[in-house]
Order: sequence, then C-alpha cells, then structure tokens
Amino acid sequence: MERFLIEHCSPTLAGLKTANLFSCPINSDSELNTYLWKANNELNNKDVYLDVLRRDNDRAIIYVYRKKKLQKELLDKNISDFLALYGYSCSSVSYSIEYLKKRFESGDSFPHEIGVFLGYPLEDVIGFIDNAGKNSKCSGCWKVYSDECNAVKLFELYNKCKKIYMKLFAGGRSIMQLTVAA
Repeated sequence: MERFLIEHCSPTLAGLKTANLFSCPINSDSELNTYLWKANNELNNKDVYLDVLRRDNDRAIIYVYRKKKLQKELLDKNISDFLALYGYSCSSVSYSIEYLKKRFESGDSFPHEIGVFLGYPLEDVIGFIDNAGKNSKCSGCWKVYSDECNAVKLFELYNKCKKIYMKLFAGGRSIMQLTVAA
C-alpha cells in the first residue's frame, strides 16, 4: 500500500497538490482499515488524510487529500456553485467527501466532478464533462481544456516529484519522512 501511496500521491504528500486518487488491491477489509487507521494516525497532523471512496470486491479507491487546502478550494464561489449543480453543499470537507462517496455508489458512471476534489482547474473539469472527455488541448494528470501552458508545467512538476519520491522511498525514506507538513 505504501508503494501505491508514493507512486500515485507524491504531489499531495509534497504539498504541491490538493489531492490524489488511486485504486489498489485489498486482501481484507480489516487489513485495509488497519492500514488507513495507521496512516491517518501518522499523517493527519501534517494535514494529509486518507479515505476510501469505494470498495469493490478485492479493490479500493483511496482518496488522499490535504484537508485545509481542499476546504479553501471548496469554499471558492465558482467551485461551490458548480458542485451545487450535483447536489453538494460545501459547508464542510467531511460532508462533501461523504456526498462524493454516495455519488460513487449511486451511479454506474464515474462522478466526473471529482476533478474539483483533486485540485484540477474548474474550467478543465467543466470542459471534460461538456465534451464527454473528447476535444482536449492535451492530457497528463487530467485532460486540459483551458490553460494548456500552465497545465503542462504542472504535469512536469508532478512527474518530477513522483520520480524523486520513488527514489527516496526506494532508498529507505518512510511515508512520514516524505510528507511535508502543512
């Protein structure tokens, strides 16, 4: 699980990004719950939280986020107005994440507004939804419909961060050591 965390969430652990998401195999609910409890116990004081958005048989979708950063973004008027279209009330991070979990459970399709929860530009989230994932200017961590130049720079930064973190992790650094405090 730690390797998945480093491989898919380095920009969040480094404080560069609001959140990341990854899917991982699980052997049992108790094993997953024990890992999440341990990770949250260590990382919450650095404002990093792990939550399960969905479990399907032998896989789980894990959401890793910076709570204060996410709260600030959810309170942005444009973002809160956009999320309200999907039934969200951005009064709290916890409520919004619980509602996102319900959106995962209630539909057959992936709730594409999740891009907002991952710190993607609102224009790109809206562009993805409006274009059904087609006609983007470019893609990397997400499909880009607005500021391509800035997005490409961010993609490069996130990839560089991942490479550095993977190397440091392989060299023996722990998740706790690699997580930057808020």
